[in-house]
Amino acid sequence: MIELLVLWDIDGTLVQAGELGAVVFEDALEAIYGARPSGRVRMSGKTDPQIVDEYLEMMDWDLAGAGQVLVELAARLAASESQLRAEGAALPGARELLSRLARTDGVVSSILTGNIAPNARVKLGAFELDNLVDFAVGAYGSDNRDRTALVPVALARLAARDGVVLDPAQVWVVGDTPRDLACAQAAGARCLLVATGRFDFSELEGLGADAVVSGLTDTEMVFTLLTADRSPVPGAPR
Repeated sequence: MIELLVLWDIDGTLVQAGELGAVVFEDALEAIYGARPSGRVRMSGKTDPQIVDEYLEMMDWDLAGAGQVLVELAARLAASESQLRAEGAALPGARELLSRLARTDGVVSSILTGNIAPNARVKLGAFELDNLVDFAVGAYGSDNRDRTALVPVALARLAARDGVVLDPAQVWVVGDTPRDLACAQAAGARCLLVATGRFDFSELEGLGADAVVSGLTDTEMVFTLLTADRSPVPGAPR
């Protein structure tokens, strides 16, 4: 019986992509528009479609090409997987924690990310984390450019596949930015913020998340935090 859904952000939470994570956007934009952007959009917590739109607005380029940029973005990241592996890294504790959750009855560990779905697979595959999460019930930037709409996407996919309807209170969103918290709060889910990205612990701790940790290295503590209260909500449909 599934009692808990854990939805992981990728960049800054499970992996660091290094400079490549930004460069592939610039390369994709140049391939479609014939020029590189004059500045760099701040990406933390945003969806890939949102990032592309912001670049196009910044450069006053035709928004109609956004879809082509996203296709090019996926192709270029896939072609750069070996570079990603060399320059990036899985964050400390991520593999151990995902492995522990994958072995835990009643828990589905999946993805909620601003990445479009192909990029999510490449980024986790580069560090051999892809076999530790359930991509099929994940929610991605390719599902909606608005991150706050993504928890219901994951819940709907879980229900369609397994016939299990969870209450949002049986969901943890784990991420490293205020946007991850906003996403969880919009759906009534719980949120664990991890200070492994651009925001440090002091910036995250006062935002109102259910929990904030400095990292994932204390895997036993984080595992216990996520799984301690995972019983079905009384009266919730099953």
